[in-house]
Amino acid sequence: MRRAGHVVHEALELVRGLVKPGATTLDLEKAAEARIKELGAKPAFKGYHGFPCVLCTSVNSEVVHGIPSATRVLKEGDIVSIDCGAIVDGYYGDAAITVPVGENIHPDTARLLRVTEASLHAGIAAVRPGATLGDVGSAVQGVVEAEGFSVVRDFVGHGIGVHMHEDPQVPNFGEAGRGMKLRAGMVIAIEPMVNAGKPDVLVLDDGWTAVATDGSMSAHFEHTVAVTANGATILTE
Repeated sequence: MRRAGHVVHEALELVRGLVKPGATTLDLEKAAEARIKELGAKPAFKGYHGFPCVLCTSVNSEVVHGIPSATRVLKEGDIVSIDCGAIVDGYYGDAAITVPVGENIHPDTARLLRVTEASLHAGIAAVRPGATLGDVGSAVQGVVEAEGFSVVRDFVGHGIGVHMHEDPQVPNFGEAGRGMKLRAGMVIAIEPMVNAGKPDVLVLDDGWTAVATDGSMSAHFEHTVAVTANGATILTE
């Protein structure tokens, strides 16, 4: 799983460098697909429940599962969430980043990105044997709501291993001390999806792209995390 996570990290870092005004989300898709193949891995998303692409690319108010397209041109001030998965010898890795387009994003949008990434790391910091899923979700939620943003509740993190999505579900909200206890050897994907406005989302007619109902900006960060006797080990960095 560390090898799969390394492939995901490499693909995301390559794509991060390609995000600029005038690039299309299909440009990002093609680069990631080539890099995953070059590293001897298989893409995890393409064909999964019929999803057509290697990446999910979600722009601005799109929360998750945006489909790369040659007609989706990135503009100065946009943000794009890039979610990627890879398979190595039957084991999965999964991670996401949200990247600003250009140098001039709105200060509130820049803060949304900082807070969402910070909430991911707060959730990771709560991971240890004996901690609960509620501890993780509460840590994420606390960081997000303290800054006046909202946690999307329609989508959650998940267990991961020899399948893309395994039990348990890993909500980005909850009550400390509640829920399943973590134990060494478990691997989970923690992935806060955070809206600048209200948490409500709807899925567009393509059957995949989920957007913030109120049109507010949305950010998404994710790591695949192993529970060890010493706490959390991030497998996708």
